[in-house]
Amino acid sequence: MTNLELAGNRNTPPETLAVLATDKDSYVRGEVAGNRNTPPETLAVLATDEDCFVRCWVAYNPNTPPETLEILATDKDSYVRWEVAGNPNATEEILLTIKAYEKFKHLVLNE
Repeated sequence: MTNLELAGNRNTPPETLAVLATDKDSYVRGEVAGNRNTPPETLAVLATDEDCFVRCWVAYNPNTPPETLEILATDKDSYVRWEVAGNPNATEEILLTIKAYEKFKHLVLNE
């Protein structure tokens, strides 16, 4: 089984997913980020990944804790923020943070 297959497999143990989270291939890290067996600590690390694809999967994962979603709520990538808004663990406070960030970007940064 390849690292990519292991990362996406729902039966892969959390310890193995934590190791795969450091893989040089962003597709492998993305699969780890989207895997429901990935431990919260690993999701927190992946939330700071340089690749927006990986951060999107962290934001999408229904097991991502609110503390990690708070970090992603002001991500520079709008797709990441979109996934945070749709996450069942996004609190009202997190949603307000996203709304305020969007307003800031529009008014101050003219984006």
